[in-house]
Amino acid sequence: MQWRALVLGLVLLRLGLHGVLWLVFGLGPSMGFYQRFPLSFGFQRLRSPDGPASPASGPVGRPGGLSGPSWLQPPGTGATQSPRKVPRRPEPGVCGPAHWGYVLGGRDRGPDEYEKRYSGAFPPQLRAQMRDLARGMFVFGYDNYMAHAFPQDELNPIHCRGRGPDRGDPSNLNINDVLGNYSLTLVDALDTLAVMGNSSEFQKAVKLVINTVSFDKDSTVQVFEATIRVLGSLLSAHRIITDSKQPFGDMTIKDYDNELLYMAHDLAVRLLPAFENTKTGIPYPRVNLKTGVPPDTNNETCTAGAGSLLVEFGILSRLLGDSTFEWVARRAVKALWNLRSNDTGLLGNVVNIQTGHWVGKQSGLGAGLDSFYEYLLKSYILFGEKEDLEMFNAAYQSIQNYLRRGREACNEGEGDPPLYVNVNMFSGQLMNTWIDSLQAFFPGLQVLIGDVEDAICLHAFYYAIWKRYGALPERYNWQLQAPDVLFYPLRPELVESTYLLYQATKNPFYLHVGMDILQSLEKYTKVKCGYATLHHVIDKSTEDRMESFFLSETCKYLYLLFDEDNPVHKSGTRYMFTTEGHIVSVDEHLRELPWKEFFSEEGGQDRGGKSVHRPKPHELKVINSSSNLPAGASSWLPGAEAGGRGSLLI
Repeated sequence: MQWRALVLGLVLLRLGLHGVLWLVFGLGPSMGFYQRFPLSFGFQRLRSPDGPASPASGPVGRPGGLSGPSWLQPPGTGATQSPRKVPRRPEPGVCGPAHWGYVLGGRDRGPDEYEKRYSGAFPPQLRAQMRDLARGMFVFGYDNYMAHAFPQDELNPIHCRGRGPDRGDPSNLNINDVLGNYSLTLVDALDTLAVMGNSSEFQKAVKLVINTVSFDKDSTVQVFEATIRVLGSLLSAHRIITDSKQPFGDMTIKDYDNELLYMAHDLAVRLLPAFENTKTGIPYPRVNLKTGVPPDTNNETCTAGAGSLLVEFGILSRLLGDSTFEWVARRAVKALWNLRSNDTGLLGNVVNIQTGHWVGKQSGLGAGLDSFYEYLLKSYILFGEKEDLEMFNAAYQSIQNYLRRGREACNEGEGDPPLYVNVNMFSGQLMNTWIDSLQAFFPGLQVLIGDVEDAICLHAFYYAIWKRYGALPERYNWQLQAPDVLFYPLRPELVESTYLLYQATKNPFYLHVGMDILQSLEKYTKVKCGYATLHHVIDKSTEDRMESFFLSETCKYLYLLFDEDNPVHKSGTRYMFTTEGHIVSVDEHLRELPWKEFFSEEGGQDRGGKSVHRPKPHELKVINSSSNLPAGASSWLPGAEAGGRGSLLI
């Protein structure tokens, strides 16, 4: 099996690295692989549960009882705790084979090839070459968008023209949910320009956005997409401009008067009608930016779409001193959380916003649920609200109990390596035998909480699929060992997890993975005026679309993977990435509740039940949050005890 060959090659690489380090530097095994790869895999069959799994015992501060970084512990909880044991799962009921070796393709490969391919340190010259290739990939896509598509939302890279909303077919949600006729690709790419140190183009792009982009449009957009792509990018760019330290170079704008922040506020106000007139507090999925919720709108929404607004809405509220936006986003999260199954603790993927009835009962890690879990944890990191951590801990434990299949430990025992499947939210029973490409984000989330060993093992599964096809099919059937849905729209999730695992382990293997991904993208997706969606991962036919997340996420994570000296990686600064890959500096200002200063008989209430005055637009108080954490204030950050290398906060 080629899966075994890859693993054996990694073992040989580990042994070789240890030997070199002992001979040259006199260092011990701590400098080698973080992961303990087994010498052999006992590939058996994945099993489905026949009843609820017993809950794992362990400290509250870490899902499943694994002791985590001190920042993840609730107040009063110590960081030294017993190791996690993944709960044993019932074994009766076979749901099919899982011979992962097939996904590598090419049966003539052996361990010698992988040892040769992945052994030794990644040469600095090659690293610089890959960094420049990633930068060139972004520049090629961005320049062609500006030349052929701006001010439209997206670039059609094959025919070299722009794409906007499909006015002729309002039911074309694949296009209309995302495109709002507001220069989406330019807005979404702003902080990537800064991360790459291109101050002149960043300043030019910001001015262009300020002068040309308006949200006073007759466009019906998905609330989730507008929030993560547009609102998040505006807030990220605003904080880059106003950062007193200017770590990326001089990104200041002459006479800048918080225009991006006020644009973000304008957009968020136009999204607020989605939260009105719902009996549950869960927002409508779509809103017209000019007229509000369309009269014929759908009452059904996905969990991720409704429950992944808290980071952007929370940042906006805390920068403006206006609790409204965070309050409605947090209310939606709590409403969804209260609808979870009493038996399994799981949530479904589609819910009716008026009745609270679960229309989609599938629970998994991919489409419809992915960023809901992600934002429970990231909201805690940014805002320090204990209830966010408590919800995440409970959700993670339910995931471990009911979604995780395979042997108990990644590297020990018999059976298959871990795999997370789709189950019925009420019974925990297997619903299908496929995973989707969005699930590849999960190893990165596991890095963030310190579950690095499991992250390594799960990441290897998605990378093995990439190795076979040169891309991740949108949906892959692990029982049939074949794609169910064959297209690849340049998604970033595997790149994101690769980048975060490299930051956590400093293992050069992940640089090789990044190089593989870069070369695949160059070989199969580059076309005349940009990079195109793969229509078919097997025959490599393409579609004429380059989604905005290719520039805002895929290119950014690839660039950061190879740019060791990037300011994002320097000590003294801590950044978190939103679900759209926008950087947000983590500082004390975002853990404050500035609206506590405003009390009146108007508005809502704060968490203590006191009335809160919500400033009108002309009263908005811009909170200066440009400074990063002061020296010595990073002890709560992930990976602080290991030199800051163990998490998304770098």
